[in-house]
Amino acid sequence: MKITITGRKVNLRDNFKELAKKKLSRFDRIFDEDADANVVVTLEKNRQTVEITIKQRGMIYRAESTALEMNDALDQVMSALGRQIRKNKTKLAKKVHSGAIDQYLIDFPEEEPAAEEMEAEPEYRVVRTKHFFVKPLSVDEAILQMNMLDHQFFMFRNESSGEINVVYRRKNGDYGLLEPDAE
Repeated sequence: MKITITGRKVNLRDNFKELAKKKLSRFDRIFDEDADANVVVTLEKNRQTVEITIKQRGMIYRAESTALEMNDALDQVMSALGRQIRKNKTKLAKKVHSGAIDQYLIDFPEEEPAAEEMEAEPEYRVVRTKHFFVKPLSVDEAILQMNMLDHQFFMFRNESSGEINVVYRRKNGDYGLLEPDAE
């Protein structure tokens, strides 16, 4: 797994980088060598936010945590990634090494699974389907439309690229843009 560690508004110490690499190395059995892991540490008002994104073969695993200490936030993020893998074990088995997931769960038991994780795998139900005309808009116009509708996201056709895009409101109040990628 290729690991990239970035600090925003903070200088990262070498011992933190080594700790992050060591903790991520336990996922080596699950992901191929061509998987990319990005670790981003951000300092905001004396609080450390650690975000880890792992990409492999079109699948994305992401977790984020904020704590007073960056090591605590790293532990919480690793735990959250472990829960994601455990929760989606059967689905992941089709995409990654199936035996490696079982080995991971045996070698690194995180904590007792929560009651909702022990239940049978839930079925995904689509309870509503909407059809609407997707007209070309700029990103700013799409954000304005989303705010007028008081939605958390808005799908539109980007007038500059002609592609279908989604704008969304992030937890911190900023906005994000989702664009399709050829890969």
